[in-house]
Amino acid sequence: MSATAGKQQVTIDESSAIINVAAKAGPAVVRITTETGGAAIDPNNPSFDPNNPFDPNGTTPTEGIGSGLIFDSNGWILTNRHVVTGSDKLTVELKDGTTYTGTVYGIDTLTDLAIVKIDATGLTAATIGDSDALKVGELVVAIGSPLGTFSNTVTSGIVSATGRQITTDNSQLDNLIQTDAAINPGNSGGPLLDATGAVIGINTAIARDSTGIGFSIPINIAKPLMEQAKAGKQLARPYIGVRYTPIDKQVAKTESLPVDQGAWVSPKADSTGKPAITPGSPAEAAGIKPGDIIVAIGDTKIDTEHPLNAVLAQNAPGDKIDLKVLRDGKTLTISVTLGTRPADL
Repeated sequence: MSATAGKQQVTIDESSAIINVAAKAGPAVVRITTETGGAAIDPNNPSFDPNNPFDPNGTTPTEGIGSGLIFDSNGWILTNRHVVTGSDKLTVELKDGTTYTGTVYGIDTLTDLAIVKIDATGLTAATIGDSDALKVGELVVAIGSPLGTFSNTVTSGIVSATGRQITTDNSQLDNLIQTDAAINPGNSGGPLLDATGAVIGINTAIARDSTGIGFSIPINIAKPLMEQAKAGKQLARPYIGVRYTPIDKQVAKTESLPVDQGAWVSPKADSTGKPAITPGSPAEAAGIKPGDIIVAIGDTKIDTEHPLNAVLAQNAPGDKIDLKVLRDGKTLTISVTLGTRPADL
């Protein structure tokens, strides 16, 4: 077979995969329209203007557009926190044009995720994949409503990197998937899918002043929230109460640390006087000390691909976990009962 023929075969295979992914996952992707503000008119107000459908004192509504993913056929939808936060009204539109009024079931305290509920059954739910199995260079497909206009738009690309960290207007997001699949405003909350059509991420942000640099939250980070919602529980994240620095080779060299992977509990208070170990936290109760290096949770090593927060997030408040900790040249196993992450962190 010639080189040209071989290349053509690869192109056909990728095209077929994208077509299959779009057909499989498309019906599980929704458009979410939000409305904020817009108080009812008051005809008794002296400044009432019958030509103005809203209260004269600055209550013109604003609209926003995002995407979402049906993860359970009984009306459970995963989206971004920034898509729904502050909204007074949510409208969820299915691929076939059917619309429902949505309510925000809960907001994630750790990442840019939220869960919305609509009163519907028998919906097409997405297949949920395993983001821990992702490989750099792997084919991925994004589906969403870019610019709020082009519903169920399909784009494709590759996994450019994993474990990325970015700072948005409101927070820092860790352990993200970087992709070059086209992601635009309105794609937020839509799925990133692998070549089988399984969801491996939730699209959340694009790099400013860039072309083709988008970021998604790994779906494994969302799985505990999805299970909590379906069980009728309040959304909650586990918490141990330490301030730490992820260790890489540069940090290890600069700080003369004995390992080049792990989570280094800050050895002293920060510039505001906030201690490394939060008073009354699970970490304090378990005996974690400033300067400790957390190298594993159970059998999972803490490294650049498995940062501490991401591994913790796969547990639930109240779970008891074993931390492997380096302290003064010795390896200790410390059991910690996880608390609930405060909403104001």
